[in-house]
Amino acid sequence: MSDSITDILLTQVINHGAPLFGLYLMLGALGVPVGASFILIAVGAFSQQGYFSWPEMALYGLLGALVGDALSFGIGRFGKDEVNRRLGQSPAWKNATDYFQRKAWVAIFFTRFLVTALAIPTNLIAGGSGYQFPRFMWYDALGETIWVLLYGGLGYLFGSQWEIVSQIVSDFGLMLLGIVLIFAGIRLGMRWLGSHPLDTEKLLRNVQSRR
Repeated sequence: MSDSITDILLTQVINHGAPLFGLYLMLGALGVPVGASFILIAVGAFSQQGYFSWPEMALYGLLGALVGDALSFGIGRFGKDEVNRRLGQSPAWKNATDYFQRKAWVAIFFTRFLVTALAIPTNLIAGGSGYQFPRFMWYDALGETIWVLLYGGLGYLFGSQWEIVSQIVSDFGLMLLGIVLIFAGIRLGMRWLGSHPLDTEKLLRNVQSRR
């Protein structure tokens, strides 16, 4: 998102207050590129400067994020039948679904405030895999509460330096995303090799035949 659009959004939040802030965080949870983390840090900083009541902003922001997550979960649930029709008989899809059911709370909780770029895919997968909605909302609420308090708290704590803090948080999130993707790639590669063992004798024969 460009700086000019971000400035417009922040100006609108200053003019209209907590309800609009909650709406922005809801849209962010649905995948609309509003720069939710950036705005959250800024709102914390502006609260420290007296523009807002931080408890009110935090409450509206948390409610907006939770509603957005619930809606994106619902989108995944709505498409569940079509996904199962196309992939339901696939062993890979069944294994992925079973694995997600066992480890879902980790993905749901930590993508709220650490690897936030994976939050929306996690919501869609949780809905599409048939994960229980009450359990999803429980872990979602825990993670989103930490997100609002942590990011907003950083803005509140550092005040006028909030833009620097926002850049550091963004860079840190990208680094974590890269680590997660690399780790996931390694695990997928190992699982594939485990299910497709190399025939070393055949490989040696092929190498020798080409000499």
